[in-house]
Amino acid sequence: MLKWLTSLVDSNEKVVGKLENVVAEINKLEPEFQALTDEQLKAKTAEFKADIAEATTEARREFDEAVSQLNETRTNLNTVENDVQRDELETQCGRLQLRITELEKALKKKEKEALNDILPEAFAAVREAARRTIRQRHYDVQLLGGIVLHEGKIAEMKTGEGKTLVATLPLYLNSLTGHGVHLATVNDYLARRDPYWMGPVYSALGVTVACIFPQVPG
Repeated sequence: MLKWLTSLVDSNEKVVGKLENVVAEINKLEPEFQALTDEQLKAKTAEFKADIAEATTEARREFDEAVSQLNETRTNLNTVENDVQRDELETQCGRLQLRITELEKALKKKEKEALNDILPEAFAAVREAARRTIRQRHYDVQLLGGIVLHEGKIAEMKTGEGKTLVATLPLYLNSLTGHGVHLATVNDYLARRDPYWMGPVYSALGVTVACIFPQVPG
C-alpha cells in the first residue's frame, strides 16, 4: 500500500512539474499582453481563431468532403429504384459514415493540438482581460487549475480559491474552435450570477456569454 501511495504522489508531482512549466510560459507573456491596447487585446481572439483554422485546414477539408459525398449519395439513393443499385448505395453510405466518424476524431485531435499550442497566449489574454475589467488577476495556482480542466481532468479547489475565475481560462480557450462551450453547475444561483460577474472578461475578448436555468413557474 505504501509503495502504491508513493508511486501516486511521485506521478502527481511529475504532472504538476510539467504544468508549472506551462504556467512559467504564461507568466513570461504577461508584460507583452499588459502593453496591448483594449482593441489589440480583443483582436487576439481573431488571431487565435485564424491559427486554429490554419492548423486544421486539411483535416476539416477531408471531413467536409466526406460529409458532402454522404449527402450526395443519400440524394442518389432516394432516386434509385433498382434494388442492386440501392444496395450498392446503402453500402457506400455505411462506409462513408464510418469514414466521417474517423475523420471527425482526427479533426478534433487537430483542434486539441492547436488549442494546446496557443494555450499560453490564450490564458495570458484572459488573465489580462480579467485584470482590466473585474480587477482580478489569475494566480499561478488558478492557471494550473485552468490547464487541468482543459485537459479534461478534475481540479479540486476549496471554497474561496477562485473556481469561477479559473473557469474563464478553459472556457475561453475552447470557445476559439467555434463549437461553443458549456459550463454545468447544479447551483441555480451560480448559473445566474457568474455570466454577469465574469461577462466583462469575455466581452473584452470579443466572446459572448449567456446562461440557461429553469424558469420560475408563473
